Amino acid sequence: MTRIKLCGLTRPEDIRAANELGPDCVGFVFAPRSRRYVTPQRAAELKQALDPRIRAVGVFVNETAQAVAAFLNGGIIDIAQLHGSEDEEYIQRLRALTGRPLIRAFRIETERDIARAGRSGADYILLDSGSGSGGSFDWKLAQNFPRPYFLAGGLNPDNVKDALRRLAPYGVDVSSGIETDGIKDKRKMAAFVAAVRKEDEHDQS
Repeated sequence: MTRIKLCGLTRPEDIRAANELGPDCVGFVFAPRSRRYVTPQRAAELKQALDPRIRAVGVFVNETAQAVAAFLNGGIIDIAQLHGSEDEEYIQRLRALTGRPLIRAFRIETERDIARAGRSGADYILLDSGSGSGGSFDWKLAQNFPRPYFLAGGLNPDNVKDALRRLAPYGVDVSSGIETDGIKDKRKMAAFVAAVRKEDEHDQS
């Protein structure tokens, strides 16, 4: 089954929708410059309302390892997603502070970017077009990627089926593709999850 991550949730109604739809993960953005930014207190409140079967991912951009570990060890999030310039030394520092899983996001523009992502010491890899740009990268670059990964960037209910058929990623990550006027749209959230699950059923038949 393809893992589904609905990212950039900010409101209680977003959490209620996620609880109904049952994705594998939801994402809280802790990058202050993002319009989807949530405070630690807000994230803790949202996490408390989240179905415990759904894992909460915290998205960070060049935050200190100590701060990220505090979010993880404090139970505000279950997984940290590193979306800045964090290197392997940073990952090792973070691992010394917490045993929780790590996702490292990579902006994919060339084959060199793909090779660098493949060498990462993170538990999971996310291949993206940029930091929340909402656009997609050239999917051909990911066709022979040597390890499981989350695909992000430009996904929506209309194109995710094509992405799954072409790339068969470990998981898919969506944010702007399930929004209307910058706000999470329950109908689009439901359509995205349904499209992924339908394609999974098609593959198993």
